[in-house]
Amino acid sequence: MKTKLVTPEGYKKLKDEHDHLWYEKRPEITKIVTWAASLGDRSENADYTFNKRILRQIDRRVRFLRKLLPDLKVIYHSPEQNGKVFFGAWVEIENEDNPDEINRFRIVGPEEIYGDSTACISIDSPMARALIGKSIDDVCTVKTPAGEKHWVISNIEYKSAFESGSLKNTSLKNEPL
Repeated sequence: MKTKLVTPEGYKKLKDEHDHLWYEKRPEITKIVTWAASLGDRSENADYTFNKRILRQIDRRVRFLRKLLPDLKVIYHSPEQNGKVFFGAWVEIENEDNPDEINRFRIVGPEEIYGDSTACISIDSPMARALIGKSIDDVCTVKTPAGEKHWVISNIEYKSAFESGSLKNTSLKNEPL
């Protein structure tokens, strides 16, 4: 099985999602389902039907997260990576043909691209694969359906929520759930 890579922030986000669903959301919905079931006939009980569906969705996501979290490998930044693009890097690139076209994103694991992660691309994407190992001012070529595009790397940063202090006292061991 292929090792699934994740940034420390991505692991924390997935773990927090699991904890929120399991310890907060699921008990809340279970109470509503219990109350709705106590009203009697469940066949025409919209509260029961709707909340039972939500409960199934929560259970499905929790099962997925419980299988996923132990398999993840948290990748921490190493000072040896500075100046080159590797996993977890924030990269800014300019289109070689159109310098006004600038993209900025972070290279993360595919499991981290969920919900509102619009500034992230998967390590498995063609763009990330073309950028890995490159330095500032290097040109990388990405094959797209419209043809090849050439991008110049204008900036590489390795910053995280840990360095800024917003994720203090957080344990990121791959602990069993």
